[in-house]
Amino acid sequence: MEKKISDHIFEPVETKQAYKEVSEKIKTAIFNGTLKPEDRLPSEIALAKQFQVSRQTVREALRLLEMSGFITIRRGSAGGPIIEKTVLHAVSNALLNALQMQNVTLNDITVARIETEKSVLRYAIKNADQADINALSENISTAKRKVEQGITVFPDNVEFHILLARASKNPVFIVVVESILALGAEYISRFGLNFEASKKTLAEHEKILKAVIERNTEEAIRLIKDHLLRIGHRNKSTTE
Repeated sequence: MEKKISDHIFEPVETKQAYKEVSEKIKTAIFNGTLKPEDRLPSEIALAKQFQVSRQTVREALRLLEMSGFITIRRGSAGGPIIEKTVLHAVSNALLNALQMQNVTLNDITVARIETEKSVLRYAIKNADQADINALSENISTAKRKVEQGITVFPDNVEFHILLARASKNPVFIVVVESILALGAEYISRFGLNFEASKKTLAEHEKILKAVIERNTEEAIRLIKDHLLRIGHRNKSTTE
Protein backbone atom coordinates (compact mmCIF):
# COMPACT_ATOMS: atom_id res chain seq x y z
CA MET A 1 0.00 0.00 0.00
CA GLU A 2 1.20 3.48 -0.87
CA LYS A 3 2.28 5.53 2.10
CA LYS A 4 3.37 9.15 2.40
CA ILE A 5 6.79 9.72 3.92
CA SER A 6 8.10 12.54 6.05
CA ASP A 7 8.34 16.02 4.54
CA HIS A 8 11.73 16.51 6.20
CA ILE A 9 14.19 13.83 5.03
CA PHE A 10 16.41 15.85 2.68
CA GLU A 11 19.08 18.52 3.20
CA PRO A 12 19.53 21.61 0.94
CA VAL A 13 21.69 21.32 -2.17
CA GLU A 14 24.15 23.86 -3.52
CA THR A 15 25.25 23.33 -7.12
CA LYS A 16 24.95 24.95 -10.54
CA GLN A 17 23.17 21.82 -11.77
CA ALA A 18 20.95 21.34 -8.78
CA TYR A 19 18.39 19.07 -10.46
CA LYS A 20 21.03 16.34 -10.84
CA GLU A 21 22.04 16.60 -7.20
CA VAL A 22 18.38 16.46 -6.16
CA SER A 23 17.97 13.35 -8.31
CA GLU A 24 21.09 11.77 -6.81
CA LYS A 25 19.97 12.43 -3.23
CA ILE A 26 16.60 10.84 -3.89
CA LYS A 27 18.27 7.81 -5.52
CA THR A 28 20.59 7.49 -2.54
CA ALA A 29 17.56 7.45 -0.24
CA ILE A 30 16.09 4.68 -2.41
CA PHE A 31 19.29 2.61 -2.40
CA ASN A 32 19.82 2.87 1.36
CA GLY A 33 16.21 1.94 2.14
CA THR A 34 15.04 5.30 3.46
CA LEU A 35 12.61 5.36 0.55
CA LYS A 36 10.84 2.11 -0.29
CA PRO A 37 8.60 0.93 -3.14
CA GLU A 38 5.16 2.59 -3.00
CA ASP A 39 6.38 5.44 -0.79
CA ARG A 40 5.00 8.75 -2.01
CA LEU A 41 7.47 11.61 -2.10
CA PRO A 42 6.58 15.00 -0.64
CA SER A 43 5.01 17.55 -2.97
CA GLU A 44 7.11 19.62 -5.37
CA ILE A 45 6.67 22.59 -3.06
CA ALA A 46 7.83 20.60 -0.03
CA LEU A 47 10.81 19.14 -1.90
CA ALA A 48 11.78 22.57 -3.22
CA LYS A 49 11.74 23.88 0.34
CA GLN A 50 13.83 20.99 1.69
CA PHE A 51 16.44 21.21 -1.06
CA GLN A 52 16.19 25.03 -1.16
CA VAL A 53 15.80 25.03 -4.93
CA SER A 54 13.08 26.11 -7.36
CA ARG A 55 10.06 23.98 -8.21
CA GLN A 56 11.37 23.84 -11.79
CA THR A 57 14.58 22.23 -10.49
CA VAL A 58 12.55 19.67 -8.54
CA ARG A 59 10.39 19.00 -11.59
CA GLU A 60 13.46 18.32 -13.76
CA ALA A 61 14.90 16.00 -11.10
CA LEU A 62 11.65 14.04 -10.83
CA ARG A 63 11.40 13.77 -14.59
CA LEU A 64 14.92 12.32 -14.74
CA LEU A 65 14.06 9.82 -12.01
CA GLU A 66 10.87 8.84 -13.82
CA MET A 67 12.72 8.27 -17.09
CA SER A 68 15.28 6.16 -15.23
CA GLY A 69 12.55 3.97 -13.74
CA PHE A 70 13.01 4.96 -10.10
CA ILE A 71 9.65 6.69 -9.66
CA THR A 72 6.30 6.88 -11.39
CA ILE A 73 4.17 10.01 -11.48
CA ARG A 74 0.57 9.17 -10.63
CA ARG A 75 -2.16 11.63 -11.49
CA GLY A 76 -5.05 12.88 -9.39
CA SER A 77 -5.46 14.26 -5.90
CA ALA A 78 -3.96 11.12 -4.33
CA GLY A 79 -1.17 10.93 -6.87
CA GLY A 80 2.29 12.41 -7.12
CA PRO A 81 5.77 10.90 -7.37
CA ILE A 82 5.75 7.28 -6.14
CA ILE A 83 8.82 5.14 -5.58
CA GLU A 84 8.69 2.36 -8.16
CA LYS A 85 9.84 -1.24 -7.96
CA THR A 86 10.07 -2.48 -11.50
CA VAL A 87 12.26 -4.75 -13.59
CA LEU A 88 13.86 -1.61 -14.96
CA HIS A 89 14.66 -0.43 -11.44
CA ALA A 90 16.26 -3.78 -10.60
CA VAL A 91 18.28 -3.87 -13.82
CA SER A 92 19.39 -0.26 -13.44
CA ASN A 93 20.37 -0.90 -9.84
CA ALA A 94 22.45 -3.92 -10.87
CA LEU A 95 24.19 -1.89 -13.57
CA LEU A 96 24.88 0.95 -11.18
CA ASN A 97 26.34 -1.49 -8.69
CA ALA A 98 28.59 -2.87 -11.44
CA LEU A 99 29.77 0.65 -12.20
CA GLN A 100 30.52 1.29 -8.54
CA MET A 101 32.58 -1.92 -8.51
CA GLN A 102 34.49 -0.53 -11.52
CA ASN A 103 33.44 -3.40 -13.75
CA VAL A 104 31.86 -0.99 -16.25
CA THR A 105 33.77 1.73 -18.09
CA LEU A 106 32.53 4.71 -20.04
CA ASN A 107 33.79 3.00 -23.19
CA ASP A 108 31.65 -0.05 -22.32
CA ILE A 109 28.61 2.20 -22.01
CA THR A 110 29.34 4.00 -25.28
CA VAL A 111 29.85 0.78 -27.27
CA ALA A 112 26.66 -0.74 -25.82
CA ARG A 113 24.67 2.39 -26.61
CA ILE A 114 25.92 2.58 -30.19
CA GLU A 115 25.18 -1.05 -31.00
CA THR A 116 21.80 -1.00 -29.24
CA GLU A 117 20.61 2.31 -30.67
CA LYS A 118 21.67 1.38 -34.21
CA SER A 119 19.27 -1.56 -33.96
CA VAL A 120 16.62 0.63 -32.32
CA LEU A 121 16.81 3.08 -35.22
CA ARG A 122 16.37 0.35 -37.83
CA TYR A 123 13.13 -0.75 -36.19
CA ALA A 124 11.99 2.78 -35.33
CA ILE A 125 12.31 3.81 -38.97
CA LYS A 126 10.37 0.70 -39.98
CA ASN A 127 7.65 0.87 -37.29
CA ALA A 128 7.29 4.48 -36.14
CA ASP A 129 3.79 5.89 -36.60
CA GLN A 130 2.69 9.51 -36.66
CA ALA A 131 2.18 9.56 -32.89
CA ASP A 132 5.84 8.57 -32.42
CA ILE A 133 7.01 11.29 -34.84
CA ASN A 134 4.83 13.83 -33.05
CA ALA A 135 6.26 12.82 -29.67
CA LEU A 136 9.84 13.15 -30.94
CA SER A 137 9.06 16.50 -32.56
CA GLU A 138 7.44 17.79 -29.38
CA ASN A 139 10.47 16.65 -27.37
CA ILE A 140 12.73 18.77 -29.58
CA SER A 141 10.36 21.76 -29.50
CA THR A 142 10.21 21.63 -25.70
CA ALA A 143 13.99 21.40 -25.47
CA LYS A 144 14.38 24.38 -27.82
CA ARG A 145 12.10 26.51 -25.66
CA LYS A 146 14.14 25.64 -22.59
CA VAL A 147 17.42 26.40 -24.36
CA GLU A 148 16.06 29.83 -25.26
CA GLN A 149 15.48 30.38 -21.54
CA GLY A 150 19.00 29.22 -20.69
CA ILE A 151 17.82 25.94 -19.14
CA THR A 152 19.99 22.85 -19.52
CA VAL A 153 17.95 20.19 -21.33
CA PHE A 154 19.68 16.99 -20.22
CA PRO A 155 16.42 15.22 -19.18
CA ASP A 156 14.81 16.13 -22.50
CA ASN A 157 17.83 14.81 -24.40
CA VAL A 158 17.63 11.55 -22.46
CA GLU A 159 13.90 11.32 -23.21
CA PHE A 160 14.60 11.64 -26.95
CA HIS A 161 16.44 8.31 -26.94
CA ILE A 162 13.66 6.66 -24.91
CA LEU A 163 11.10 7.91 -27.43
CA LEU A 164 13.16 6.38 -30.25
CA ALA A 165 13.14 3.07 -28.40
CA ARG A 166 9.36 3.28 -27.98
CA ALA A 167 9.01 3.99 -31.70
CA SER A 168 10.69 0.65 -32.40
CA LYS A 169 7.59 -1.06 -30.92
CA ASN A 170 9.86 -3.57 -29.20
CA PRO A 171 9.43 -3.53 -25.40
CA VAL A 172 12.79 -5.23 -24.85
CA PHE A 173 14.56 -2.37 -26.63
CA ILE A 174 12.77 0.06 -24.33
CA VAL A 175 13.99 -1.70 -21.17
CA VAL A 176 17.55 -2.07 -22.49
CA VAL A 177 17.80 1.55 -23.67
CA GLU A 178 16.35 2.92 -20.44
CA SER A 179 18.74 0.79 -18.37
CA ILE A 180 21.80 1.88 -20.37
CA LEU A 181 20.63 5.50 -20.17
CA ALA A 182 20.22 5.22 -16.40
CA LEU A 183 23.78 3.95 -16.16
CA GLY A 184 25.07 6.64 -18.50
CA ALA A 185 23.20 9.39 -16.65
CA GLU A 186 24.71 8.18 -13.37
CA TYR A 187 28.18 8.34 -14.89
CA ILE A 188 27.70 11.76 -16.51
CA SER A 189 26.21 13.25 -13.35
CA ARG A 190 29.51 12.63 -11.56
CA PHE A 191 31.36 14.96 -13.91
CA GLY A 192 28.75 17.52 -14.91
CA LEU A 193 27.14 18.54 -18.18
CA ASN A 194 27.42 22.08 -19.49
CA PHE A 195 24.83 24.14 -21.29
CA GLU A 196 26.70 24.23 -24.62
CA ALA A 197 26.92 20.43 -24.63
CA SER A 198 23.14 20.23 -24.21
CA LYS A 199 22.63 22.62 -27.13
CA LYS A 200 24.91 20.57 -29.38
CA THR A 201 23.12 17.37 -28.44
CA LEU A 202 19.78 18.99 -29.26
CA ALA A 203 21.04 20.02 -32.71
CA GLU A 204 22.20 16.45 -33.38
CA HIS A 205 18.84 15.08 -32.29
CA GLU A 206 17.14 17.32 -34.84
CA LYS A 207 19.23 15.78 -37.61
CA ILE A 208 18.52 12.26 -36.38
CA LEU A 209 14.78 12.96 -36.32
CA LYS A 210 14.93 14.34 -39.86
CA ALA A 211 16.56 11.09 -41.03
CA VAL A 212 13.88 9.06 -39.22
CA ILE A 213 11.08 11.08 -40.83
CA GLU A 214 12.69 10.58 -44.24
CA ARG A 215 13.11 6.85 -43.48
CA ASN A 216 16.80 7.20 -44.27
CA THR A 217 18.22 4.31 -42.24
CA GLU A 218 21.82 4.66 -43.39
CA GLU A 219 21.96 8.37 -42.54
CA ALA A 220 20.20 7.89 -39.21
CA ILE A 221 22.66 5.19 -38.14
CA ARG A 222 25.63 7.34 -39.19
CA LEU A 223 24.27 10.26 -37.19
CA ILE A 224 23.53 8.24 -34.05
CA LYS A 225 26.99 6.67 -34.11
CA ASP A 226 28.75 10.04 -34.49
CA HIS A 227 26.48 11.53 -31.82
CA LEU A 228 27.17 8.84 -29.22
CA LEU A 229 30.90 8.75 -29.96
CA ARG A 230 31.06 12.52 -29.40
CA ILE A 231 29.22 12.23 -26.10
CA GLY A 232 31.47 9.38 -24.98
CA HIS A 233 34.62 11.25 -25.97
CA ARG A 234 33.49 14.45 -24.30
CA ASN A 235 32.65 12.74 -21.00
CA LYS A 236 35.87 10.72 -21.10
CA SER A 237 37.82 13.94 -21.51
CA THR A 238 36.27 15.35 -18.33
CA THR A 239 37.64 12.40 -16.36
CA GLU A 240 41.18 12.50 -17.71
